[in-house]
Amino acid sequence: MDWIFTQIERLLEAIARFLTAPVLPIGTKNLSIGVVIILFLLAIAVFIASRVISDWLKRKLLTRFDRGLREAIATITSYLLTILGFLILLQTAGIDLSTLTVVAGVLGIGVGFGLQNLASNFISGLTLLFEQPIKVGDFIEVEGLLGTVEKISIRSTVVRTNDDVFVIVPNLRLVEQNIINWSYGAPRCRIHIPVSVAYGTDTVLVTEALLAAARTEPMVLSYPTPKVWFREFGGSSLNFELLVWIDQPEESEPIKSSLNFSINYELQRRQIEVPFPQLDIRVRDTERLENLFRRRSPSHKQLDPMSNALPVESLASENEAHHYVSQLTSTAPNTAKRTTSISNLTLRELLRRVAYFEQCTDLEVRQLIEYGYRQLFPTGQIICRENEPGDCFYILLTGSVEVFSQRAEKYIATLHAGEFFGEMSLLLGVPRSATVRTLEECTLFIIDRNDLQKLLVNHHQLADQIARKLAERQQALRDMGLAIDMSTAETPFVWMRKQIHTLFGI
Repeated sequence: MDWIFTQIERLLEAIARFLTAPVLPIGTKNLSIGVVIILFLLAIAVFIASRVISDWLKRKLLTRFDRGLREAIATITSYLLTILGFLILLQTAGIDLSTLTVVAGVLGIGVGFGLQNLASNFISGLTLLFEQPIKVGDFIEVEGLLGTVEKISIRSTVVRTNDDVFVIVPNLRLVEQNIINWSYGAPRCRIHIPVSVAYGTDTVLVTEALLAAARTEPMVLSYPTPKVWFREFGGSSLNFELLVWIDQPEESEPIKSSLNFSINYELQRRQIEVPFPQLDIRVRDTERLENLFRRRSPSHKQLDPMSNALPVESLASENEAHHYVSQLTSTAPNTAKRTTSISNLTLRELLRRVAYFEQCTDLEVRQLIEYGYRQLFPTGQIICRENEPGDCFYILLTGSVEVFSQRAEKYIATLHAGEFFGEMSLLLGVPRSATVRTLEECTLFIIDRNDLQKLLVNHHQLADQIARKLAERQQALRDMGLAIDMSTAETPFVWMRKQIHTLFGI
């Protein structure tokens, strides 16, 4: 039994001598294996502790900050705690840090030559964290790569694409390359949808179709309003471009797909042709073409010697040639006649029925279509309610509506095609003064508050008409309790006209 204890004591003494034997001289201090192991374990503990503290800060104290700033503060805190912990460990182990300066200088030279890329990526990572040209959560584009920044580390940045593929991008590329940060500042951005139509297509009709498609997409912003640009006269098509604003740039591709579906539907509904690349052939001398068909017909060689007539096969070939020539030379369009019912009228035709737009040119109508949009309301539907904030101006294109006050339980007026409503709330800065309900199926041209100014600038007669109508409704407004402070020296029309000038600068 004593022999066993003796052997154990010898083993422990050997282990102690091994652990206390100096193996790493640093300056005037010789570190033993045991100290090195303890320092290594403590360094791991410091690293883990710094990560835990930074994660706690991110989850608990920094929740009120946005994701990018939260991640940057947590990462920098983790780096600082790790460096501070290592310095404390070295001081505790009795290592004079001043003796490490020469070693650090030598290592710095080695890093500079042997680890240039790693050092560059490290410095670039610190630059990204401190300057924050991109942050975690930003949607960026770098060299054709689109994705969301998920993590910024010492060497690289993790970008998650729309297909949930994680791409590791070296930090140096994000510093040296031109980066498109769609989330920088305001996330609002404009996307372009190219559309080509056949030559001879009505450009106003194309504008109406593209804007109608844009306004059916819920992720497209209503302001700034969508625009249609006529890009160029292409080789076989008229090339347009639909421009819309969105505030979710990471959803740009799904939005483009949805818009393309809507555009295709609107073009087909209006019988607008999307052409293929084509080459038009015009035949001037049809007689030479007929003779060419006769000479190349195999039955033409088998003439009846007793007759000057061609055999039946030759006559058939000649008939086919005539039929082919008639198809090539036919210029009469084979299009179906459009019905003239209200439901099939274009927005341009409906606007031309309104008195103050009937003299507009096609270019003016196309611009007018950009200011608003058409919407169909069934019978008995409430268009706007009393006491609601006013944000739209309505022009009645077809049908009739009833205007009444729910508060006063009083009928006010019936409006028919060509009249407008909704201007009181916009011009007087008060909630809706009445409720408007359709008496039959109605088509309305709706203009947002932001586009009303542009409309009135280009159509002064409409501004005068609005002022005149407001002046006529002055007594009805007073009956409903809407006091209007007007100078006694001015007529109601002059006061209303000045109100429009004050609000819209017209």
